Amino acid sequence: MNSSRHENAHAVLFPAFASTSLSDSVKRFLGNGGCSILLGETREEYLARKMSPERIMTETPETLLSVTEEAKRSANKILVAIDQEIGGICRLHDLVPAFPPADEISNMDHHECERLSRDIAVGAHKMGINCFLAPILDIVTGDNPWLAGRTWSKDPGQIAALSAIYIKTLQANGIAAAAKHFPGYSAIAKDPAVAEEAINVEPSESFEQSFIPFIDAIKTGVEIVMTGPAVVSALDPDNAASVSAPVISILRNQLHFSGLVMSDDLDAKGILRGRPITEIAVDALQAGCDLLLIADIDDQIDRLAAALVVAVENGELAENRLDI
Repeated sequence: MNSSRHENAHAVLFPAFASTSLSDSVKRFLGNGGCSILLGETREEYLARKMSPERIMTETPETLLSVTEEAKRSANKILVAIDQEIGGICRLHDLVPAFPPADEISNMDHHECERLSRDIAVGAHKMGINCFLAPILDIVTGDNPWLAGRTWSKDPGQIAALSAIYIKTLQANGIAAAAKHFPGYSAIAKDPAVAEEAINVEPSESFEQSFIPFIDAIKTGVEIVMTGPAVVSALDPDNAASVSAPVISILRNQLHFSGLVMSDDLDAKGILRGRPITEIAVDALQAGCDLLLIADIDDQIDRLAAALVVAVENGELAENRLDI
């Protein structure tokens, strides 16, 4: 086996897990060239938009530092990510300062937002974390159970301004930001995590507003943009954004983003749409994603890495799509 190709196939994968210990599969992943992990949350915590009382009671800065240091011993250069959204899911619960309640965020003074963002970044960095899958830039204007309780304004200007401060301050303090979920999901009647028929049916003209926060984030220098987990019918009626070449082309060529493009969770039903995740992973890379968010379940990491190697060997996937 081509060892470099094998390592590169691991390097494009971004496994997520809810525990504060490394599974055997993640340890193997890091030893085989993997260079990113997401310290996630349980499905129950995700739906509640807050960490469980048990986690809050038992998890300390030392807990997180222990797992991040173990990961870094296996891979010298590694992204250790969490969800630390503005007014949404905050993986670090009370281990770092909190944003005010969602209905007060839009009134925050910009200097206060910068100070708070800096304190959050510094606290996270001390725990070994160097990437936030945040901020959320979607402008939710309709029914949207997926993003309910995770956004704080319907005004694209407000979202753009405060999010740009968050991004700039995080990145100035050693935390890469991943703005999400391009191209923006104003309304989607079902949760794409569990419903393959979840589709955004907003008209194409609505994306003039949806793009505004992303344009500001790109001008600010955001390092990563995460694509969404569901079909946006006005831009690509057949593929979820994370496996859509037309959507990612807009991000690259129209919005001129030159950083890393990251998929949303490829295990999401709205991305899979009944197809095997091994095929979806190849499609996401072909479409233009650089990093593939996946769940650490069973032997999935190993299977996906192997599938990517095979796709390169049989000519289905260009070898340079494994280069990041």
